[in-house]
Amino acid sequence: MTKEMLENISLPRHIGIIMDGNGRWAKQRGLPRSEGHKAGAKTFRAICDYGAELGIECLTFYAFSTENWKRPADEVAAIMNLFRDYLTEAEEREEENAVKGMRIRYIGDRTALPADIVDMIDKLEENSADKKTITINLAVNYGGRDEILHAVRAVAQKVQAGELKAQDITLNDIDGNLYTAGLPDPDLIIRPSGEYRLSNFLIWQAAYSELWFSDILWPDFTADDLDKAIIDYGKRNRRFGGV
Repeated sequence: MTKEMLENISLPRHIGIIMDGNGRWAKQRGLPRSEGHKAGAKTFRAICDYGAELGIECLTFYAFSTENWKRPADEVAAIMNLFRDYLTEAEEREEENAVKGMRIRYIGDRTALPADIVDMIDKLEENSADKKTITINLAVNYGGRDEILHAVRAVAQKVQAGELKAQDITLNDIDGNLYTAGLPDPDLIIRPSGEYRLSNFLIWQAAYSELWFSDILWPDFTADDLDKAIIDYGKRNRRFGGV
């Protein structure tokens, strides 16, 4: 029945997902928070593959925010090691991902990330740049306000250089300097874990996104849950300010 319902829905081109609830998942099981992040990483891989199977054009995952540096040092270190593990695995699965047409990108400020992680990111992005079936964006050291600030500074530099007049600045000038430049805005943003906020995720791009919230903790999120979110999205009337 679910498959039939999906066939009658115009799928969202771009889905954003806030991967939340890893720590609580671990706490419920008497495990260290790092185990929750490991379980969440497995869910991330599964949803990436399922999104490609469905034909979603772009998936953006909120993995590590600019505010997450405030967490305990051992937890931050564990998350960084998980990034290393994922990057290594993605390199090993390069041929498999290529068959799926999976382009992998990282959005966020890389300057604060360990140099070895940045090098691995650069290599993975370069090697998958020509893939066109699905784009996987992993938001690392990402913040929506920080992203807008980055874009505004880029536009201001053009004004300062005399390449652009202040009165001629358009929304497209901002949009074109975001980390997601060239990609469609998210049609649907999903947040599991029982929280009802965007938490600084894609706040420019989410102006007209449909929002879907669930009490499910991210490590327990499944392909069936993604189906439910998409089916609910398909029932909504998106007017974009019109009638």
